[in-house]
Amino acid sequence: MSEIEITDDAGLRIIRLNRPEKKNALTRAMYSAMAAALRDAATTPAIRAILITGGDACFTSGNDVADFRARGEQQAEVPSPAREMLAALGECPKPVVAAVAGYAIGIGTTLLLHCDLVYAGDNAIFRMPFVDLGLCPEGGSSLLVPMRGGQLLANELLMLGDAFAPDVALRAGIINAVVPAGALLAHAEAKARALAAKPPAAMAQTKALLRRADAAGIAEHMQVEFAAFGALLRGPEAAEAVAAFQEKRKPDFSRFFAGGKG
Repeated sequence: MSEIEITDDAGLRIIRLNRPEKKNALTRAMYSAMAAALRDAATTPAIRAILITGGDACFTSGNDVADFRARGEQQAEVPSPAREMLAALGECPKPVVAAVAGYAIGIGTTLLLHCDLVYAGDNAIFRMPFVDLGLCPEGGSSLLVPMRGGQLLANELLMLGDAFAPDVALRAGIINAVVPAGALLAHAEAKARALAAKPPAAMAQTKALLRRADAAGIAEHMQVEFAAFGALLRGPEAAEAVAAFQEKRKPDFSRFFAGGKG
């Protein structure tokens, strides 16, 4: 069974995260498969729209912890698979729809900022716990969340890092609408198929124009984010956060001081 299932049907490519036993936690291999599926869809004329889903129970719980820890020792990967996936998503000229049920943690939330339409089930739970992991925001979230939802709400979501409900995600400009969980996949697929049925050149040009004004600023900001994220990922605070998670204890950051010196 593939952890990333790709289905093409009548112009629609469905990319489904399929690792339910791990709440769709993402590995490097899964990121690479998603990036490849997005790149291929971008250059395949028969594909006119893309739907990303984790099914009706969970979108993704974020990075696989064991894989995440190993990634801290493999920063020679440039770009990292996660970064390559986000680039493929952000650069895709075709409309991308996301259907979010259950957990959308970390990059499970930030990747939504690069989709064109996002629908959440009323059972969705969002969280961006980067600081709690000894990290900083990624995926352009430290720019796009305040841009869309305002500075104070962005401070709350990214600095406190608590879980938040779909109504807050709607206020933050992360999702388009909340729908009953049982109707989520059908609703999102209907929207994706509606996009796929439209004139493809006109659709691609419209998407490009909608993104044109902010594209350079987002790309530059993401470069800064990823550099800071990579440095923190190799640092002692992230090591303590991941070790505490694996040892099922509360992390102790008391020996660390502002400015990154411990």
